Amino acid sequence: MSIQPQNLQATLLVAMPSTLPNKVSLDKWADTGFTWQGTIQPNDFTRLKAVLTPDYEQSAIEVKVQLTTVSNVLELSFQLVGQIWMTCQRCLQPIAIDLTDDYHIELLEEESQAKMLDEDDDYLLLDEVVEQEGHETYLPLARLIEDEILLQAPLSPKHDDCEMILDQVGEIEEIAEESPFAALAALKGKL
Repeated sequence: MSIQPQNLQATLLVAMPSTLPNKVSLDKWADTGFTWQGTIQPNDFTRLKAVLTPDYEQSAIEVKVQLTTVSNVLELSFQLVGQIWMTCQRCLQPIAIDLTDDYHIELLEEESQAKMLDEDDDYLLLDEVVEQEGHETYLPLARLIEDEILLQAPLSPKHDDCEMILDQVGEIEEIAEESPFAALAALKGKL
């Protein structure tokens, strides 16, 4: 009995975890490659949750992750489709920040490998990001994705066409200031 390609693909998708793995074993997946597809909730990330508006319900973000080795360089690629809601710093109303994009991070074993990359390529040194647990080496996948979302989010989000909210308390008194030249004119007549 042979397995049809469609059935094999369905079997692989069922075996995948339903939630984004916090970390991926490089010892297991660096050579063969790792893929994951699903959705993430912005509020599940602690650092990201701190910058999101509490006034608007966050919707799920679609994620496709692929970890591959190309020319002896480990590459983490992922695609995000969705948005997060932050607070506009002018009007204090929710503003949608679109995250839809393709992200690529080269994971280098040593700094000298950066010469092989294009100058626009993003890279990290594996020693700076991997976590060791016993003899296993793990890539902190969820943390790296959260880092990229935080880098994409503006520090001070603003609508393009909103007015700043100004609340006036009480009356503004108009002070009639005397011109400094009027005082000079008064002195001119006395001299």
